[in-house]
Amino acid sequence: MQTSKPTAAAASAQSKPLRLLASLWRLRPFVTPYKVGLFSGIGAFGLARILEAMVPVQTALAINKMAEGNFDISNEVSIIILVVIVRYWAISFARFSVRRVALKISFNLRQRLFSDLQRQGSEFFSKYSIGDMMTRAVADISLIQRLISGGTVLLIIMVYATLVGFGFMLYYSPMLTLLLLPPLPIIYLYATRSAVAMGKASAQVQERLSDLGTTTQENLSGIRTIQAMVQEENEVRRFGEANQSYADIFYRQGQINSSMAAWLPTLAAICSLTILGYGGQQVLNGTLLIGDFVAFFMFVNMVVQPFKVAGFIVNLFQRAGVASRRLFEVFDRPEEIIDAPKSSAPEQIKGRIDVTDLSYTYAGSDIPALDGISFSVAKGESVAIMGRVGSGKTTLLKQLVRLLDPPPGSVQLDRCNVADFPLAVLREQVAMVPQDPFLFAEPLKDNLTYDDPNRALAIIWDAATSADLKNTIENFPDQLDTLVGERGVTLSGGQKQRATLARGLIRNAPVLILDDCFSAVDTETEEHILGELKRLRAEQTTILVSHRISTARHADRILVMDEGRIIESGTHDQLVAGGGYYAELERVQREGGEEDDLERLRAGS
Repeated sequence: MQTSKPTAAAASAQSKPLRLLASLWRLRPFVTPYKVGLFSGIGAFGLARILEAMVPVQTALAINKMAEGNFDISNEVSIIILVVIVRYWAISFARFSVRRVALKISFNLRQRLFSDLQRQGSEFFSKYSIGDMMTRAVADISLIQRLISGGTVLLIIMVYATLVGFGFMLYYSPMLTLLLLPPLPIIYLYATRSAVAMGKASAQVQERLSDLGTTTQENLSGIRTIQAMVQEENEVRRFGEANQSYADIFYRQGQINSSMAAWLPTLAAICSLTILGYGGQQVLNGTLLIGDFVAFFMFVNMVVQPFKVAGFIVNLFQRAGVASRRLFEVFDRPEEIIDAPKSSAPEQIKGRIDVTDLSYTYAGSDIPALDGISFSVAKGESVAIMGRVGSGKTTLLKQLVRLLDPPPGSVQLDRCNVADFPLAVLREQVAMVPQDPFLFAEPLKDNLTYDDPNRALAIIWDAATSADLKNTIENFPDQLDTLVGERGVTLSGGQKQRATLARGLIRNAPVLILDDCFSAVDTETEEHILGELKRLRAEQTTILVSHRISTARHADRILVMDEGRIIESGTHDQLVAGGGYYAELERVQREGGEEDDLERLRAGS
């Protein structure tokens, strides 16, 4: 006999629920540690169902007694009262156990997600937005928690109620029980079809919610720019479009859920009418005792009642399945920077840097950001790096702290491959102050001592003095306890740069990397900071990127980059005498003014 193959549409319809179930099945490592609590709750629910079945049984006995003229039903009433009390405690214990497990699992999922995000690099965050990650950390994990604490409970009740209910229904009247079978295939087909539609809608709901979170996060992060450019109305309109898109697909999901919530109870009602008609006839004919018929009908309600919320259960499972898939999309992504140190790496870095034939190309690009870079920096030497915007300066600096992973052997610290150092050791002893002066929404003191909050107050003030930040702090009403707001919004650009510079100086690292950290400070402040750097770091290695000749000229050596290559190298006097790019840059800044020159640099002239 030849069997026909399912169509592509049918295969797709079957595979989507299976994929969602497979996603949920992958949660078992997070569930296993709490299996005792979970199965205790499941067992308590089973006990509660059996106790619930005792109520119709005792009711039937009492009714049959009274039908025979025996009104002594005290035993039956006593048993019912006892059963109700024990059932109450069983259900309370079961719900508490399952919900506690759900809370612990959601806690561990958030910890795992946050931990994984800490180890991802620039390629990951160029693909996934912050708003999307926030949605996964909050909304998606909450859906999984709801499934375990609510959906699992309802599913368990449905299974236990069906098994216990059908068992007693067969005991009281096999013929009446058979009358319930014909609608079951209809219910199954309808539920399957609705589940497929619900799964598609659930995935779209989560995607639209992520878009909404991304739009909100971007807006609030750039609120000062939006207000400065009078784009509030445009942003409200853009948010409205994202909000409407989310509302539309959520409405579609609600339609599917409402349809299921309406049709399944309708089918259950048809079954109840059938039982009433045929069962009532049996009672009139004397083939079925009235007490047994009442008990049978109570068991029908026990079986049918959970199916009335089948749509809600399917909705929970579908949305949690999508949420699980989205979480494992992050969990399954390999770390961009592998922390695999070798024992040969020294625990203390002295400060020598060797870069040999370093080339690097970003994913998705055919043009190398770095092309055959080679240079060495001796311990205690200060080196300035200059070049046009996009010449590869920041890319080079990121290789030194493995924010980007260089080819093996191309970057060495103290004659050891940079990849041989544990990341924690490397980034602790090679301190990098990035271009973006990011500050946390915490007091200024907590920002300056972010890596070690227990630093002495004298050390904090010394770093602030070196960064020319002391007078600024003293003018704040709360001084070091001043709240700087989200991303340091209450500070000026120069104040933020000096704060992040102080945060770098306070670490007193063997190697300090400054990525264009003087662009927002005036020349007088710059001279003070550079003088402090020379005094404090005379025996330590310092690498700084700048567009200013006034900054670079203080370095022991200057590297000039263009299109990912080093085109000039030497001291300030040597490069000026050489008549190349640096000399032209020095002439333009001396004669034409720094601001005009910076504009030309950014334009790539």
